[in-house]
Amino acid sequence: MRRKLKAKPKIQPDYAYDSEKVTKFINYVMLEGKKQTARKVVYDSLELIKDKTKNPNPLEVLEAALKNTGPTMEVRSRRVGGANYQVPREVRPERRQFLSMKWIIDAARAKKGKAMAEKLAEEIIAASNNEGDAVRKRENTHKMAEANKAFAHFAW
Repeated sequence: MRRKLKAKPKIQPDYAYDSEKVTKFINYVMLEGKKQTARKVVYDSLELIKDKTKNPNPLEVLEAALKNTGPTMEVRSRRVGGANYQVPREVRPERRQFLSMKWIIDAARAKKGKAMAEKLAEEIIAASNNEGDAVRKRENTHKMAEANKAFAHFAW
C-alpha cells in the first residue's frame, strides 16, 4: 500500500511583487541561509530587466524565461538486468519549474566579471528570447530523451 503524500507547506508570496514564483526564485538563489542578500539580488535583477526590456512588468519576462527553459522530458537512469539504461520520462510540473529556475541561476553563476544581479538579469532576458545557456541545457536534455526513446518501455 502506498504511503500518504506529504502535505507541502504553503509558500508565502513575496512582498514586492506578490508572487509565489518570485519567492521560490529567491529561495533557490539563496546561499548559506542569506535570504536578504538573495532578495536584494533578485529584486535588483528584476529592476534591471524592467530597464533593459522597457517592459513595466518584469514578471512577464521572468514567466516567459521559465516557460522557455522548462523541460518536458528528461532521462532517468534505470538498472535492468545488469545494465544501466537512460530511460526518458515526462517531467512533473513542480520539477519542471525547479529545473528551469536552477538552470537559469546556474547559467548566471557560471558567468564571470559582473554583479550577480546583472548576470541573472541578462540570463533571464536571454531565456525569455529563447537564447542563452539555460535554453541550451533544455535542448540538450530533450535531445538525450529523444536519443534514448528506444528504452522508453523500461519506464514503469
